[in-house]
Amino acid sequence: MVAPAPSGSTRALYRAPVRFVVVVFLLLAASACASSDAAVGGDSVVRTASGQVRGTVAEDYRLFQGIPYAAPPVGERRWQPPAAPEPWLGERDATKPAPRCPQDKPADGAATSENCLSLNVWTPKTATRLPVLVWIHGGAFVNGGGDRYDARDLATRGDEVVVTVNYRLGALGFLADPALAPSGEAGNYGLQDQQQALRWVRDNIEAFGGDPGAVTIAGQSAGGISVCDHLVAPGSRGLFRAAVIQSGPCQAQATLAGAVKSSVDYSSRHGCADRATAAACLRALPAADLLDAPQFFAVAGIGMPGPVVGGSVLPVAPLDGFRRGAAVPVPVVVGTTHDEFTYFLAEQVAATKKPVTPDRYVAALTSVFGDGASVASHYPLALFGGDASRAYAAAVTDSGFSCAAQDMATALAARAPVWAYEFNDPTSPAAATIHAPFPLGASHTFELPYLFRFDGQVGPLDPAQQRLSDRMIAAWTGFVRSGAPPVWPRFGAVQTFRADGVAVTKSFAADHRCAFWSGFTRH
Repeated sequence: MVAPAPSGSTRALYRAPVRFVVVVFLLLAASACASSDAAVGGDSVVRTASGQVRGTVAEDYRLFQGIPYAAPPVGERRWQPPAAPEPWLGERDATKPAPRCPQDKPADGAATSENCLSLNVWTPKTATRLPVLVWIHGGAFVNGGGDRYDARDLATRGDEVVVTVNYRLGALGFLADPALAPSGEAGNYGLQDQQQALRWVRDNIEAFGGDPGAVTIAGQSAGGISVCDHLVAPGSRGLFRAAVIQSGPCQAQATLAGAVKSSVDYSSRHGCADRATAAACLRALPAADLLDAPQFFAVAGIGMPGPVVGGSVLPVAPLDGFRRGAAVPVPVVVGTTHDEFTYFLAEQVAATKKPVTPDRYVAALTSVFGDGASVASHYPLALFGGDASRAYAAAVTDSGFSCAAQDMATALAARAPVWAYEFNDPTSPAAATIHAPFPLGASHTFELPYLFRFDGQVGPLDPAQQRLSDRMIAAWTGFVRSGAPPVWPRFGAVQTFRADGVAVTKSFAADHRCAFWSGFTRH
């Protein structure tokens, strides 16, 4: 005779004690071994607080990929703050990348999944109490992934541990519909993922040979904006000792009211207009239906989602916080590329087939700034060889990136050491990945191949570029090790990285017309 199957509640009672004992055992065992010195001597297996991971050991570095730093944000955990990762038995394979977070058409065809909250750890072959660089990828908060950034050179030549992170993107990372958090704060899930990753680093990086007390956070573009947010976010305090902001227009932040409106409209467009059932409706949608992102703010007319200012996660906008002295007082490197906006303009022209022509120049400026004639008077076409695209891109670069970085550096330097740089190598191999009917100059993202490898995506460096890469890696890793870039004056001057050498300039503000932009009011 077969005994009747236990009811759902009875099954839960039968399982709970066993599962509890197993989980507690795993946590205690992993915790006891997490800081073992044996893990840092070139072994392919490292014990973390959640379990063992088996990575790859190469000739001069080790790489551990796809390590979960949080529980999968799926089902009821979709649009919830990240939870701690669940322990596992045995060795977890960490020899290949985990899926990236859901995004529309990843540039290199990488796999995506909602179960994406993972990170990658690069170390020298042997490592003991080395400084740590945590890299936050860019991609307008809608695309990208930590696995794109091959950090072996930063790790081996800088004698440091490098961590690259995935975090939730687009609607899944930043939707601020109040229905999703009736008793709390909606939005900022991707930013909280980054904080959870930093907590994982604090608790686990010693097992990989890193020093949890010597963490530098760095990011480019949306990653740079994220670094700005961490400088003023209460939940990020104490998790890093220095920061690098690369091409981050940190003045562009979403207000809570604007994000809520955009998010509610987004929910309605996706069939979840009823406020009483919106949360359940949204969580029932396939991730593939949520790849279009709400737009909370714009940088030079380019809309994107992102972190929301207001509430406990991000109570103040970064630039306001910097000016008020609310940023954590740590050493900071702030930098831009000389021609940031040509990258975005090239994308716009490719999509619309409408380049900026001389007869459309003032109108194009007006669409962004309101008073296009005033801007055109400071950016006359004659200074750009009559090329309206170059002139337009220069105006947007200066207002949205260069002078914004100057403002950030000025505010931060009132309380902590700051170093500023400009990347100005128009020969970057990244240029080959972008097609434009005008010169790109040293555009957005163009410095990245000098710090990371993008094998199969970006061509190799020539000898002059390799020398520039050597200088930049030495500067970045020197900052991570000591909190001060080697042979680089503090802000007041700007370090310029060029293919023909490295120079120091005190004319950065004048070159980018920052006096004009400081007094300019958009209409």
